[in-house]
Amino acid sequence: MKLFRLSKKKYATAFNGKGAAKSNNRWNSKGTEIIYTAESRALAMAEVVVHVTIATLPKDFVMLTIDVPDEIKIKKIKIKDLDENWNATLPNSKTKKIGDSFIDKLEFCVLKVPSAVVKGDFNYLINPYHKDFKRIKIIHVTSFPFDKRMFR
Repeated sequence: MKLFRLSKKKYATAFNGKGAAKSNNRWNSKGTEIIYTAESRALAMAEVVVHVTIATLPKDFVMLTIDVPDEIKIKKIKIKDLDENWNATLPNSKTKKIGDSFIDKLEFCVLKVPSAVVKGDFNYLINPYHKDFKRIKIIHVTSFPFDKRMFR
């Protein structure tokens, strides 16, 4: 399976979850290292665009293409199993607990979660502490300039 991630160029090869651990996010609490990826380039872009403006948009983004071997088992979270407001602008504690528990249990290397930004699409969270993590590879990194028309 191919997954995608937008990153600032200087952090592209870090691929360790430390960036996500710096703050509270939808699927992790501050201090929990987790790697956010998306099922498509477009979703990876949308997940970033909702957090920036044209004035704060970094100019050095790169798109990572990530290979996850088919043998790696994926845990799936379904919308029906989430609270009604799981996708609110401010993330709630229940989604954070799901992500934190996913990391702590080490049962799965990848967690498939619904996107709060694009209904019907999915993000994939990667546990950098799982034994299978070393099998997940960044296979391509390319510059990714944003089309400024998206910010009108």
